[in-house]
Parts: sequence; structure tokens; C-alpha cells
Amino acid sequence: MSLSSSAPAFLTRHLDGDRRFLILCDHASNYIPPELDGLGLASSELERHIAYDPGALPVASRIADSLGCPLVASQFSRLLIDPNRGLEDPTLVMKLSDGAIIPGNARVDPFQDKAQWQARVAQFYTPYNQAIEAAIAAAKADGIAPMIMAIHSFTPIWRGEPRPWHTAVLWDKDDRLKRVVDAYMADFPDICYGDNTPYSGRLKEDCLYRHGTQNGLAHVLMELRQDEVADAAGQDKWAAHMVAILQRGVALEALTTQTHYGSVHDAN
Repeated sequence: MSLSSSAPAFLTRHLDGDRRFLILCDHASNYIPPELDGLGLASSELERHIAYDPGALPVASRIADSLGCPLVASQFSRLLIDPNRGLEDPTLVMKLSDGAIIPGNARVDPFQDKAQWQARVAQFYTPYNQAIEAAIAAAKADGIAPMIMAIHSFTPIWRGEPRPWHTAVLWDKDDRLKRVVDAYMADFPDICYGDNTPYSGRLKEDCLYRHGTQNGLAHVLMELRQDEVADAAGQDKWAAHMVAILQRGVALEALTTQTHYGSVHDAN
């Protein structure tokens, strides 16, 4: 089975730029191939956070433009297949998300409609990950161990409960870049800053596990509340914060050295 190739699986910027940094945006797009008819969802559902991370790509692009560094961003909806999940994760292809049943995903898994599952892996998930691998390989060829920052956004209200955090850092066992974020945020007491919340960075075989942890590269996933990055002013503000964090980090030798910390999920 083949899906429409009218849109690429990823976009890139500045691949020949400053390879000391690599910016990722896993949930940058809400694109679904037209033949899948929106996975059976109303178009309004595809504008919600269940389909992508609103505001994340503009922030990630601004960071990459400011630093002149590589950016790799997905160009497909997380509902089609989630690049921030491992291939064995049952939420790789979501069947239910924030109260919305996804009709077009009902049978898409390795045990029911395996052909459709494999098509999504082959045409979207794998090329996106290969683009990240290529950016890391180019840095390594230059003798560089790049710092990785993934940009995500989260909905301000979840199941009726407001979320207070303006931003949060997600991490696993490698706390090198996380400690830089901590120190930076301490200078901004008006920012409500979260640590491994509202999600955890300790997700087995997620994107940063594959590309950061397994390569021994300093990395963090930064979550930004969606109302904070809903317009250009907010996107500019948060991109500037992220750039300042990365500039602090690159001045520290420990963050630009390949060091394997492993994961909480690694076998002891």
C-alpha cells in the first residue's frame, strides 16, 4: 500500500549552518494525505492540539534562523503516526485522543491493518528520523557533538484543569542541558517553569531517546504553553529565550562532548 507523496515527510533549514546546534519539531504539521479523508475527523478537530503542536514550528524556525543552525521538522500529523513514539509504542498511531475517536486509525496497527501501518512508517516516520540522523552524521563528520533541542507545545487546559506552566523542560537521565535551562529560568521568577511536566521526558524510545540518548548528545525537549506562542510576539519572545539557553550551553565543554548517560529504561 502506498500513500500520497504530495507532501514531504519533513522540512529542513540551514543544514549547512552551525552544526553545534540541532533544532527538532516533531509535531510541526497537521497534514494528512487527502485519500485518508482526514482520518474521518471533522476539519475542526484537525486544528486542535490532538493533530499537531500549534506554535511549535514558528518558534523552532525562529531559533534555527537566529542561530543559523539546522532544523528538522515533521510535515505530517501526529494522528497519522507520531514521530515522538517508539515503533512498539501502542500510541504510535492514536485511536483516541483527548475525547476524540480517530475512525481512520481504528484498525491501523501491526496486528490488524498491518499494510497501512507499514505504509505510514515507511513514508513518514522513517524519512523524518533519517533526516535527523543525517543532520547528526554531518555534525559528527565535522567533529561536532551537537546539542539537540526539540520544541513542543501543550494545551493550556487539560480535562477542564488549567495548566499553570508557561514552559517546561523534559529530560531523561542526561541532565547536562537541563541544568542550563534550570539556571537560566531561575533568572526569570515571573515564568512558571515545569520539570518533566505536563509530560515526562522519560518515554521509552521516543525521538530524543533515539537521537540524543543513544548518541550521547546533550538534549532537552522544551514544552511551551500554546497561548504563550499563539502570535508572532509570543513566538519571538520564547524563541529568544531558547536561543539564550543554547548559547549558554555551547560555552560549556561538557555539553559539546559525546557522553553516554543512558536512559531510565535501559536494562541494569
